[in-house]
Amino acid sequence: MPELPEVEVVRAGLVPALAGARLDAVTVLDARSLTRHPGDARDFEARLTGRRVDAVVRRGKFLWMPLADAGAEPIEAIVGHLGMSGQMLLREPGTPTLRHERIRFDVRHPTHGEIAMVFVDQRTFGSLAIDRLERTPDGAAAGRGSDIPLVPTQVAHIARDPLDPAFDDRAFRTALGRTRSAVKRALLDQTVVSGIGNIYADEALWAARLHPERPANELPTRAVTRLLGEVRAVLDRALAEGGTSFDAQYVNVNGQAGYFAHSLNAYGRTGQPCPRCGTPIVRVSFTNRSSHYCPRCQRR
Repeated sequence: MPELPEVEVVRAGLVPALAGARLDAVTVLDARSLTRHPGDARDFEARLTGRRVDAVVRRGKFLWMPLADAGAEPIEAIVGHLGMSGQMLLREPGTPTLRHERIRFDVRHPTHGEIAMVFVDQRTFGSLAIDRLERTPDGAAAGRGSDIPLVPTQVAHIARDPLDPAFDDRAFRTALGRTRSAVKRALLDQTVVSGIGNIYADEALWAARLHPERPANELPTRAVTRLLGEVRAVLDRALAEGGTSFDAQYVNVNGQAGYFAHSLNAYGRTGQPCPRCGTPIVRVSFTNRSSHYCPRCQRR
């Protein structure tokens, strides 16, 4: 599943084509991609045709595009979640239907002209929807890409991510101190901290020398601070390299893969030597996923 760096790469790629653009036409080819939308395919198409996109915003793994109406403050947005294999691709207008294409937006940008944005999703776990915007409780900008303190109702329960200027480090430390769950489980809890999935949790825990199953409430404050710093460092490095791509499902808006897979220290390196001490990396089952760690550097 795409995590924060992959979704941020997509967001940044969509901005030049969509911010300020008009939706000339919307075509739903597969209604399974509208599972989060309150209406049907015709409703989705009719309510979006002719609307203008104000910005492209991200919080954690969610994307949304506020819809501007005659200069008024946006009250609705297109909300997107890529799921396991969702992609948002930019193509020339009139491009033939792509394999696994679910929804197409024919866009007219005041500077760049006509563009097609295509939502492609092989496994159909991703989704798009029109959702109402509400005020953020803290009054800060809702996510990266806009200064407006408005968040979709479907995203409001998601915590801020570690790269968000409004992320509350103290609240994060408090949340970890109150749970007996494994620290990795806490990192994957999107109501505690958003955007972190299996890959970057393993990488941050390796960098912080913490065992993934160590109870979160047993971590001293200094260890939690170190972990949060490593989470941010790992996410920043992944962003600089365009995210992590293991196959053709994880690409940017132009269909290009990210290169952070070549920089991983723990995830996916079962049996290979730890870059720090040389001990073989081990893989164990973890809540329907897997954890990768160094048994020497990350003692429980």
